[in-house]
Amino acid sequence: MHLQITNLTWSVSDKSILNDIDLNVAQGQFVGLIGPNGSGKSSLLRCAYRRHKPSRGQILLNQKDIHTMPAKTFARHVAVVQQEFPAEFGFTVEEVVKMGLTPHQSLFSSVGVGKKRVIEALDKVGLAHIRAQSFDLLSGGEKQRCLLARALVQEPELLILDEPTNHLDIHYQFELLDLVKSLGISVLATLHDLNISARYCDYLYVMQAGNITQQGTPSQVLTPEVLADNFSMAATVDQQVHSPVPRINYLEPIS
Repeated sequence: MHLQITNLTWSVSDKSILNDIDLNVAQGQFVGLIGPNGSGKSSLLRCAYRRHKPSRGQILLNQKDIHTMPAKTFARHVAVVQQEFPAEFGFTVEEVVKMGLTPHQSLFSSVGVGKKRVIEALDKVGLAHIRAQSFDLLSGGEKQRCLLARALVQEPELLILDEPTNHLDIHYQFELLDLVKSLGISVLATLHDLNISARYCDYLYVMQAGNITQQGTPSQVLTPEVLADNFSMAATVDQQVHSPVPRINYLEPIS
């Protein structure tokens, strides 16, 4: 699934939030959006999954404008895991994950087939043992894993993740991103941990004040100069010959 964003601009009350954004996610590519708080990362994702309509520009999914696609068709191809959790959801863990079947109801009308997919997804994220528990009673990390399971049940070709490692302890951060990477599908994710970005992303876009300031592979983007200019952090970056993954060592904030 190929996502192409061209000349995207989004404004609210004449205030520009995103400015002439060009971004591509190729088939099977894991693309990360990084940048300081308030740089526009989540706003760009919201445009990509149709929560916000751009003021100008175009978003294409396999060469089709996403705003001309029926909602159900879009949901068959794209799954989203947002930062915020629903309040007072009132459903069990299993019922929440089962919602991911909705775009495919005509294809998975068999109760047995649908339930099998739900249990498999819950097992992948380590929540099968509490599938009858209320979603509202879960911890933040458990809620994050539950919503990822719902996205997996959709069997998307493009997965959009807004800070997927929020609320997760280090074990589940690596386990879930290993799982996402293993799916072999296109992924667009905002990430705040730059070392995790280096480990999992094939390509990175750096955002600052609604603009893309840098783009490239993690080795090209995660340099001391970029970290100083965009994150106000002094750092060294280790790039070992036997590993393509750069490792950032933070030194001190730059005032």
